[in-house]
Amino acid sequence: MSSTAVLRSESPALIACTVSRDVQIFDLLIEDMEAALGERWGDLSFTDAMTFLRQPEASELEFLAVAMDQADEDNLEQIAAIIGAAKRRDIKVILITEDVSPGALHKLLREGGDEFVPYPLPENELANAIERVQTPAAEIPIAPELENKLKPTGTHDGVVIAVHGMAGGTGATTLAVNLAWELVLADKATPPRVCLLDLDLQFGTASTYLDLPRREAVLELLSDTDSMDSTSFMQALLSYDQKLHVLTAPTDMIPLDLISGADVARVLEMARTNFDYVIIDMPSTMVEWSQTVLEAAHVYFATLELDMRSAQNTLRLKRALQSEDLPFDKLRFVLNRAPGFTDLSGKARVKRLGESLGISIEVQLPDGGKQVAQTCDHGTPLAVNAPKNAMRKEIAKLAASVHAVNQAEHAEAKG
Repeated sequence: MSSTAVLRSESPALIACTVSRDVQIFDLLIEDMEAALGERWGDLSFTDAMTFLRQPEASELEFLAVAMDQADEDNLEQIAAIIGAAKRRDIKVILITEDVSPGALHKLLREGGDEFVPYPLPENELANAIERVQTPAAEIPIAPELENKLKPTGTHDGVVIAVHGMAGGTGATTLAVNLAWELVLADKATPPRVCLLDLDLQFGTASTYLDLPRREAVLELLSDTDSMDSTSFMQALLSYDQKLHVLTAPTDMIPLDLISGADVARVLEMARTNFDYVIIDMPSTMVEWSQTVLEAAHVYFATLELDMRSAQNTLRLKRALQSEDLPFDKLRFVLNRAPGFTDLSGKARVKRLGESLGISIEVQLPDGGKQVAQTCDHGTPLAVNAPKNAMRKEIAKLAASVHAVNQAEHAEAKG
């Protein structure tokens, strides 16, 4: 292939081009482009892409498939310039990357990349990405009652509370969502301003548990935290009953390390200075910015169950944090589906679990039964749909305790 755009035939006209150091390196991309577009695509080198984008023929293009690997990171500025030039001509950009660092990918998405596909290409993934850029789905308008009408203040000094599941299904998101709602209810005279951040960027379900839509604005906010201010942060939030304000997980699954510790620190600071309480639903995976949240959190709840997987994962986390001199003692362990009052053998198992792991299990949540799952599926907090549920009552007590301690500290500081 030549270094300029190669026509597969004189007609029909090109609607797409690959852009790469050498498209032959990405042989699967060639196959998938031919399968999706037949002869209606060409290829460009990085060197010739800018020249081609200035030509009248470029106006016919619908998208570029920019392919790069780790060796191309030294050429990042030129690739970013190509993406910028494409966006100025309203040409969509699909990024196809192999072993590219999160920082480089982050930069290119900020420059205007519309879709990201890893290489080697998963089956049908390029075709799906092409379909999305050719027929972009309009974002569903947000219902007026879901829009955040709370004004930014920038004057608060909120309490940061993280919730982290030691294993899947231990109730971390259920705790985070319901703790946030119970804090809203903690003071009926002057309800606290409460923000819930779903930082489980891939599988976060806080929006599902509150029946809120996901928004493109979330990824836009996280992709450019340098230019974020209180107004743009508040606009990215959705409201549940105009009382609880939520930053949902992004619409699409994105790499957990797409955002950095600095990005997360800026988001936490923005939330903390505009709310009384900031609840963070964490991914179960430890990532670079987990340390940022751990150090910023006033309380870091870790949910577990009375089983081997929770015990093993807790032990792994303990070793990892202690080996890095990170504050493991900040973790407050919450046992979900705890044994009942009369289950003496179960209580003995809880005691042995704590002793064997060298931890203190400070909160025990009873099994709320099917009612909990049903309430989550209905998109409402337990207090709304199942106020007498045993699990809900314990979370309400926990929220009341957190609020009482916070109020006491505020009173002491003023005194």
